[in-house]
Amino acid sequence: MTSTALPTRGQLERTLSQRVQAFYRTQLGHQPSRVQCHIAEGKVIIVLEDSITKPEQLLLENGQEELAEKVHNDLDKALHPQLSALIEEVVGVKVIDVLSDATFDTGRSGTIAVLEESPHLRESQSRRTREDSIAGDDE
Repeated sequence: MTSTALPTRGQLERTLSQRVQAFYRTQLGHQPSRVQCHIAEGKVIIVLEDSITKPEQLLLENGQEELAEKVHNDLDKALHPQLSALIEEVVGVKVIDVLSDATFDTGRSGTIAVLEESPHLRESQSRRTREDSIAGDDE
């Protein structure tokens, strides 16, 4: 594969964000207001804004925080295999572990997918230009 056929980090992160948002909408009938995905050092970090579903909110409103947390954690674990497959499809690298947690106070949840290796990426033009100018400073 030529380096121009490889995606940039930004392209992969955007694609992954869109796919993850659609995944949650399809699987849970709930669409987080924002999905941010970052790829760094063999990991995919996913942050979901407004990730708490209506049933979880209902439980919270009725003083059932422990049950809401259990429901959220059980749903998360049930989704991990499909989420891992989605990440593998987009980044082209096997997911070897998935860690996740949620904070009901803020409505955010986060997931870290640990990859078998870092995905092969094409450097963006701006990064190459910046690195070239830094290398030029050494001469």
